Amino acid sequence: MRKLGGNVYMKAFVLAGGLPQITLIKELKKRNIATVLGDGSENALARPYADQFCQVNIFDIEAVRNIAVQEGVDFLITCCADQVLLVVAQVSEMLGLPCYLDYKTAKMVSDKELMKKVFVENRVPTSQYVVMNELDLSRIRNLQYPLIVKPVDAYSSKGVRKVRNMEELKCAFDDAVQISRTKTALVEEFFAGEEISADIFVVDGTVHILCVSNSEKIRDDDRFVIFRGRFPVHASPKLFAEIRKVSQQIADAFEIKNAPMLVQMITDGEQVSVLEFCARTGGGMKYLLIRHSCGVDVIKAVVDLTMGIKPVIEVCTPENKYIVNDFIYCRPGVFDHMEGFEEQLKEGNISDFHCLRPRGMRFNGITSSSDRVAGVTIQADTIEEFNQKHRTFVDSVKVLDTDGNDIMRHDLLPELTV
Repeated sequence: MRKLGGNVYMKAFVLAGGLPQITLIKELKKRNIATVLGDGSENALARPYADQFCQVNIFDIEAVRNIAVQEGVDFLITCCADQVLLVVAQVSEMLGLPCYLDYKTAKMVSDKELMKKVFVENRVPTSQYVVMNELDLSRIRNLQYPLIVKPVDAYSSKGVRKVRNMEELKCAFDDAVQISRTKTALVEEFFAGEEISADIFVVDGTVHILCVSNSEKIRDDDRFVIFRGRFPVHASPKLFAEIRKVSQQIADAFEIKNAPMLVQMITDGEQVSVLEFCARTGGGMKYLLIRHSCGVDVIKAVVDLTMGIKPVIEVCTPENKYIVNDFIYCRPGVFDHMEGFEEQLKEGNISDFHCLRPRGMRFNGITSSSDRVAGVTIQADTIEEFNQKHRTFVDSVKVLDTDGNDIMRHDLLPELTV
């Protein structure tokens, strides 16, 4: 703690400067905690909200450690970012600062190889897999195509590909290894079904289900880019019980006592297969979807945990029957500005919207979820009401490039179906 004008105050080092970190910084300021923001981009969205800004490679342990020491911070913190959480946990442990997750656990939940190993050892349902730094076809001879290839330590669906034969496998494997910081890729069997995300908060070792939503993907033969998070999931009581049971298995296996969790699964309607999980809240606008669907402020709860306060998790009734996060993607071009979003907010067709990328960013297509330019929330109590709001929104907004062209992919935002 530091003194300013005779008053004792705290200082936090916030890593990553995206949309969720804006809310995180605002929460810290409510508690009179000064903030230092670290991000690799000088145009980080959260920069204007922080008291200080340091442009730094947030995956460079020594660089992050040095800033934390120089600034005399009381703790490091992030939210909604598992690979960044690993850095926070490691540096916090090095400096003896508080973190809700120890480095050993953060490593296990950030590395897909270690994660899968724990899954198998604890009978958590998951696909058969192999991890390699060089493609060895003899090691996958017992796996059945189609296969999924992914870097062991990437995020935002970067490098995740579905392959149907050896030629596609070789190409996808090379790409995944290049993306991976450890030059390692995971190859696993494809499990057909509906993808769901379970956002959870663990308190004293017991899982509390906050929000179960669909992760709807862009219709692409081999990539897995989310364009929509949809609440609620249409599931039987039996399936919800299975989701809870498997989530508790995971918390027990990784000895997670007090932390948020995001569990990503594939279901056939009765059983689930776990894709992966992390000890954080879902990224992007998921924290808003959670707040609208159950009333829990997960970012506030993470700050509580970091400061040694046990959060109170009280799940409330959803604000509406249908709550949807839609994400906006673009055709190639240099992003300049958005039009029509404020008007749609005033008309009540959307309940919030957020620009997720800085002006001047070049878009070259859609390869991962990090290529989204903006996100909106649409809420309604019937499918008909939702689709009316949705149609009006999609027809009324634009994302303009520096030449004045609308580069928004309007075609990637379908209406809801039952």
